[in-house]
Amino acid sequence: MSANIIDGRQLSHTLRQDYGQRVKRLASQGVTPGLAVLLVGQNPASQVYVKNKVLACKEIGMHSVLLEFEADMTQARLLQEIDRLNHDASIHGILVQLPLPPQIDPQSVIQAISPLKDVDGFNLESAGGLMCGTKSFWPCTPHGCLQMLDAIGFDLKGKHAVVVGRSNIVGKPMALMLLQRNATVTICHSQTADLKAQTLQADVLVAAVGIRHLIKADMVQPGAVVLDVGMNRDEQGKLCGDVDFAAVKEVASYITPVPGGVGPMTITMLLANTLEAAQTALSTLTDLSAQTVHAAHKPPTPRA
Repeated sequence: MSANIIDGRQLSHTLRQDYGQRVKRLASQGVTPGLAVLLVGQNPASQVYVKNKVLACKEIGMHSVLLEFEADMTQARLLQEIDRLNHDASIHGILVQLPLPPQIDPQSVIQAISPLKDVDGFNLESAGGLMCGTKSFWPCTPHGCLQMLDAIGFDLKGKHAVVVGRSNIVGKPMALMLLQRNATVTICHSQTADLKAQTLQADVLVAAVGIRHLIKADMVQPGAVVLDVGMNRDEQGKLCGDVDFAAVKEVASYITPVPGGVGPMTITMLLANTLEAAQTALSTLTDLSAQTVHAAHKPPTPRA
């Protein structure tokens, strides 16, 4: 029996409808969530990703700014631009599209973004918050994966989750999120001995290593939930994932397709993080206003 397909496009559509209503409520209180996207260079894939992010913002009524720069831009100039956006009250989220040209250190750029506007969740403060279980922005792709598990009502408590891939963007944060949901987590990578032995133990298998069709049907436990984060091209140039979809869907209980699975959810979680940042900014303004009113009405201190 074929697996149930977790439709990322449909789930994204449902969530974005809710986000659109939240944007309207915030706007009625004087705050329109704003996202700034910075693109350095002319990487075709990055241009597509950026376009989709800007369109998603407009779709739900958010304010978006796309800043494009030449590939020879200096790191100092990019850091100046980020500093300006950090102090721009109309911008609640800042995203620098990766990869960056070789003359720019991505970690320095990521660290320059205010943690209050780090809607990608890559800043060390955000990563530390995820690690310690405190409030922070979660990286969008693994957060989207978690939302997909929630959508099918999958309870992670006591389940064995196997994550194939250890990147800072997906693999590591995915493992931490699964741990927070009380799953037992195994992280696999290029140096893992006998990958198949590990993946066969998975109740939930997350493939995020960037190798086309790495996960075969005989590597998946019958009835497992399989989330494919990979984005590759097959021999015909068509998009495909890290999972051999046609074969694995005959073994798994649920599976995400590529395209149309995790991808749309990544952008949707970016919208969610930007909304949260705007809500936090509004709450801060409200608190400051209340403090100002309180101070204005505070009786003067009697003179001795």
